[in-house]
Amino acid sequence: MKEYSSDKIRNVAVVSHDGAGKTALVESLLLTSGAVDFVGKGQDNKHIMDFEPEEIKRNVTIQLGMAPCEWHDHKVNFVDTPGYNEFHGEVRAALRACDGMLMVLSATSGVETDTVRAWDYAVELQMPRMAFINKMDVDGADFFGTIERMRELFGKGIMPLQIPIGEGANFEGVVDVAKMTAFTYKDGQPTEIAVPAHLIEKAQEIREMTVEAAAEGSDELLEKYLEGEELSLEEIRQGLREGMISGRVCPIMCGSATSRIGLDQVLDRMIRYMPDATKKVMTATDAETGEQCVVHVDKPLTAFVFKTLLDPFAGKQSFVRIFSGELKEGDRLYDVNQGVEEKWGKMVTLIGKQQIPVSSAKAGDIVVIPKLANAKTGDTLTAPDFKVTYDAIRFPQPLYTVALEPVKKGEEEKLASAVLKVAEEDPTCVVVKNAEARQLQIDCMGEVHLEHILNKMDRKYGVQAKLVTPYIPYRETIKGSAETESKYKKQSGGHGQYGHVKIQVDPLYDGSEFAFVDKIFGGAVPKQYIPAVEKGAKETLDKGLIA
Repeated sequence: MKEYSSDKIRNVAVVSHDGAGKTALVESLLLTSGAVDFVGKGQDNKHIMDFEPEEIKRNVTIQLGMAPCEWHDHKVNFVDTPGYNEFHGEVRAALRACDGMLMVLSATSGVETDTVRAWDYAVELQMPRMAFINKMDVDGADFFGTIERMRELFGKGIMPLQIPIGEGANFEGVVDVAKMTAFTYKDGQPTEIAVPAHLIEKAQEIREMTVEAAAEGSDELLEKYLEGEELSLEEIRQGLREGMISGRVCPIMCGSATSRIGLDQVLDRMIRYMPDATKKVMTATDAETGEQCVVHVDKPLTAFVFKTLLDPFAGKQSFVRIFSGELKEGDRLYDVNQGVEEKWGKMVTLIGKQQIPVSSAKAGDIVVIPKLANAKTGDTLTAPDFKVTYDAIRFPQPLYTVALEPVKKGEEEKLASAVLKVAEEDPTCVVVKNAEARQLQIDCMGEVHLEHILNKMDRKYGVQAKLVTPYIPYRETIKGSAETESKYKKQSGGHGQYGHVKIQVDPLYDGSEFAFVDKIFGGAVPKQYIPAVEKGAKETLDKGLIA
């Protein structure tokens, strides 16, 4: 794969609700572009992007994966993400690394819960987005019903650039409403035809909506449109691109990933409408002064670690998005968050698990750097003379807490080490060492996420864990005042031992946990005995009458 300049690179996060066909679409786009020679279908589990044993077993995506392809002298870096909501942290990491989002919807299921969640997060990040309505060849497909629901939820910026030729078993191609031409497909190859007569009226109606949306992209185009002049095809495309980059317009396409219908047009529109890296302007913090600064592609090298993978054999892999400058083999690399200079030898790009060596990468590119000793997810890597940091990824808060013990006794340290390594890969798995309970606890996203963590520890690190009831640190306090008096006598020859203590206990209403007041007057009790009484009272705080 050749080296591309920043303006020729597109970084696209592909997101969907579970089951919409997102991974199948990514793999079919790779096949269409020639990046791969074969992809699996349906339940055969011969997927390029889902290669982890857990992903193969469940036939779902669990962790993000990347794959670049080349199309019309451009490079598109796809970042495939999980659709299941318990792995939504991977989606947030992917969106942080990318410049645009491709939402995949099922034509039979329409807008689903995780589609809305991903949309909301993209809006929060002010990320340009387009959508692909997949499975148009499945019985029950409803393109216009899906479009209508999207407009209800996401606004009038939802803008179809195509309409389908047929639906379900009759689906055979798409109409390009901007060009007013149509394409049918056989074995993924398009044939251009005239727009079918029964679709001309609908295509013209959608085209008018598209032209109006494009005209709003700039004052010049809007003035021309309002004066009744016809916008050229290039002007329509220019207006749509500006509208998409600003977030006002979300272009919609349709097709079938498994039948490879409409996929060449998806690649065309990614290059045409998705922003390139030169448009990316980042806000960073100067590590020395603490002041905010603006970073664009022409600044010295800055990069961000958005994903970490650990393998017992291959070692650590750090997924890195380069935001400015250029990274070449032999360059010095400074981890600003850890305060150390990293030693590194090579970098690669990935198609699934296949590694492709890369000698240099410009701003906007995404690479994987193996065996960085200190770097963690969320760290900023820079040139040694340009130390800035980017904000960390805002991962979702874990919702589910469990306590773990090793199945085999004596493997407590091995279990703790394995859990910490899993947590380094997955920030939504949080390790809690509860000293009071003497338990190893983890916070995770749910039962499916937990099962994945346990399987990963067994498979990668050879330690099996069992669930135990988490210790709940109950707290109790007194509700009213009380007094007590006690005497201690012990005669064992000689002077013997004698003690007399009187204590009054009252609730504290100022929020503090403990206060000790000495009310001994006139030296009735020697001062050296008072600290022992206070120590005994403090030790009692660690116990309770009920808990």
